[in-house]
Amino acid sequence: MNTFADSLALAAHLVWGGDAELWRIVALSLRVSLAACAVGAVFGLWLGAWLAVARFPGWPVAIWLLNTLLALPSVVVGLVVYLLLSRAGPLGSWGLLFTPTAMVIAQSILVVPLFAALTRRLVQDSLAEGGDQLRSLGAGPLLTAGLLLLHERRALLTIGLTAFGRAVAEVGAVMIVGGNIDGVTRVMTTAIALETSKGDLALALALGAVLLGVVGLVNLLIAAVQGAARTAGLEAAPA
Repeated sequence: MNTFADSLALAAHLVWGGDAELWRIVALSLRVSLAACAVGAVFGLWLGAWLAVARFPGWPVAIWLLNTLLALPSVVVGLVVYLLLSRAGPLGSWGLLFTPTAMVIAQSILVVPLFAALTRRLVQDSLAEGGDQLRSLGAGPLLTAGLLLLHERRALLTIGLTAFGRAVAEVGAVMIVGGNIDGVTRVMTTAIALETSKGDLALALALGAVLLGVVGLVNLLIAAVQGAARTAGLEAAPA
């Protein structure tokens, strides 16, 4: 008997057969990651736009710190959030540990640096092209940054999709603060780790295939958005 072939066949059956447990895990993963990206965008876009136009003592250090946080290990984020939300932590009375909310918080912290760093670069590049015109019309630094971001909607969508890909494939932080509780906080990445350790390779393979499909779809959307932006730029360019 070929264990891998049998597991692969059963995994395909779980995916195409609409297994309830599988798709419940997938749905929770998508909800958590989408919510985290929404929260991360609120803080990350503002922070990136502000860092693009602000100049203050220690600004180079702030940029260095932001770029360093891009490589922030997810397990470190999970540990910090765990300590904050644990019963002995300052936010322990909220009762958020081992809930989807705790997972959203952890993933939000992970994607904020990504939103901020890419937004800062986007605004700085846009300022070099059209910033002087907006400033000549009386727009302040933050208003100028906001208007430029509004103009670069496709680029913002690309940033959002990139952040979502980072969030949905993350495992360390959500494992620590979510606890991988069946039917409550079990998402695709944590379920793959658990089911593999239990020897349930079929479910792990099925979840892995769906996760790979989600990430692949995100990359296709990014490519489509970038292609549309290039096409729009060529059409707008003078003949």
